[in-house]
Amino acid sequence: TTEGPCPTFRSCVTQSCAPAAASAGVRLCSKILSPFVFPAPDLIPPGACNLLNSSTIYANNEVNLAEVDIYGFDYDYTLAQYSNALNTMIYNKAREFLIEHFKYPEGIRKYDYLSNFAVRGLHYDIQKGLLMKIDAFHYIEPGTVYRGLSPVPDEEVLQLFGGTFHVPLQQDSGFYGKGPKVKQFMDIFSIPEMTLLAVANDFFITNDIEYDPVHLFKDISEAVGMVHLKGYMYKWIMEDLDKFILRGDETDAVLHRLASSGKKLFLITNSPFSFVDRGMTHMVGKNWRDFFDVVIVQADKPHFFTDCIKPFRRLDGNGDLRWEKIKSLDKGQIYKQGNLFDFLRLTGWRGSKVLYFGDHLYSDLADLMLRHGWRTAAIVPELEQETKVVSTDRYGMNLTWMQALTGLMERLQTHRDPVSKQVFLEWQKEREELRVMTKNLFNPQFGSIFRTCHNPTYFSRRLCRFSDVYMTSLSCLLNYDLSYTFYPRRTPLQHEAPLWMDQLCTGCMKTPFLEEMSHIR
Repeated sequence: TTEGPCPTFRSCVTQSCAPAAASAGVRLCSKILSPFVFPAPDLIPPGACNLLNSSTIYANNEVNLAEVDIYGFDYDYTLAQYSNALNTMIYNKAREFLIEHFKYPEGIRKYDYLSNFAVRGLHYDIQKGLLMKIDAFHYIEPGTVYRGLSPVPDEEVLQLFGGTFHVPLQQDSGFYGKGPKVKQFMDIFSIPEMTLLAVANDFFITNDIEYDPVHLFKDISEAVGMVHLKGYMYKWIMEDLDKFILRGDETDAVLHRLASSGKKLFLITNSPFSFVDRGMTHMVGKNWRDFFDVVIVQADKPHFFTDCIKPFRRLDGNGDLRWEKIKSLDKGQIYKQGNLFDFLRLTGWRGSKVLYFGDHLYSDLADLMLRHGWRTAAIVPELEQETKVVSTDRYGMNLTWMQALTGLMERLQTHRDPVSKQVFLEWQKEREELRVMTKNLFNPQFGSIFRTCHNPTYFSRRLCRFSDVYMTSLSCLLNYDLSYTFYPRRTPLQHEAPLWMDQLCTGCMKTPFLEEMSHIR
């Protein structure tokens, strides 16, 4: 009709049944079908989720905690969560090294840290100097390619990549995210590095100074590495533990609960003992080592999981190395380096009775799942903000209308008359506008770390591949009984009919045992 959506169409849209809607009114103008015609409650389908709980543990694979006897942990961003102030400090010090040590132009110093520019999981083309987001099928998401601080038009991206948005496997990042031409930034510590790469590129471009992007990438990688190798990050955190360490009381509660339930605990971290000791003492107390059956520092992950030669060495009470051969891993002792094969031989901890927590999908989790059959749990702090966005009415409206338009376009494309073609083009434009609006809800430059327009991101694909479960923080464990089974949501494959409640998401259900466990906090 020309007076507004007909009742049939309105009913179809509110039930997310776009093909039937197309049959009812394929020639309706896209302006008439605008989502803003409908109140939000009418547009969003019944049962649409607006109650996502960031304290939920999400399952990629079925995990029964009753079968888990041994819990292992990384330290940084797992046992110890850090505030965003740390990223600013890393950026500032790396920028200083770039200017004073590598003799880069003083003009780069005027660029302050941009906390909302980059997100985790992005790829960087080393030779082209491009920061971009890639989906699970190795395709670049249009509108998410940046040279410096400026977006690269999609037309130019196509030219740069030979007429396609696809990044070939041989050019893409390798198993640990470090390919010969493209690197993926997977850990939270890498966000300041991505930002420094962007601002340095921007400085050279805006000032029309010739430079080699390969040299820039190498120098910035070394500058950021110097912040860690020279101990600056450790020094800052130890000088102001209250400022930088978050959720320490919740880490304390998790360790108390696991230990009191008779579980064995171990720690494998790349950080030095003096740093870990200060942080754990701050969070848990001076007797923190009593919780752990094995403590390994400066492990050199991910090589720790693949090297079968490097031996363990014991540290004495002063942190000095001992020289005796390690024949057992004893509680109360501190060990350095070593390798997983000796760890398995000395402890006998194998298979699915071990659950290991870490924030880095490659360095912490990949080898443990693929080579050794341990259960793995990913810590993803970004979930807290992402679930807030997904719970908003604006996101629900955008997504519902975008899916309705997609269904309408799918049905309308079979009509070849001029009017239908014109309507199709209008819907296509509106759908693209909705995509951009939805992306901007998460991050104006790169959107969600979990999705491109409709596909999972490359990061999301790795998250599903290398982790059995994932969560915002370690404290999410406090919401579940230690005999709880995590079941992944069964969503229909493309060739399957949605005959079950596939849209009922884990996060909007009442978290079990939340009230019963609240006293632990």
